[in-house]
Amino acid sequence: MKRAIGAGVAIFAAWAILDYLLHGPLLGPAYEASAGLWRPMDQMSTPLIVFVKVVLIVCFVLIYGLLVANKSLASGILFGVLYGLTTGIASGFGTYIHMPLPLTLA
Repeated sequence: MKRAIGAGVAIFAAWAILDYLLHGPLLGPAYEASAGLWRPMDQMSTPLIVFVKVVLIVCFVLIYGLLVANKSLASGILFGVLYGLTTGIASGFGTYIHMPLPLTLA
């Protein structure tokens, strides 16, 4: 359990650093050039961003920890459920965070 929590914290920290570097200095000019496509910063929900990241990290760690060594039908089904949850939240709420679309569409 300690290893899983440590892995999750490490992933979160690495993700935060990469987000800062990629979405700040590297992609900042591209975002400014296409500002009409993106939700303004003051309308982005930081708690929702953190929630989505935590859910994705938990799913990733669970998939790795529970399913990589255990090859069975039950593992395949559980993988499908976790993968569906991960991609659904990432694409639905991930898009909602950054683009002005209705919550119901997310």
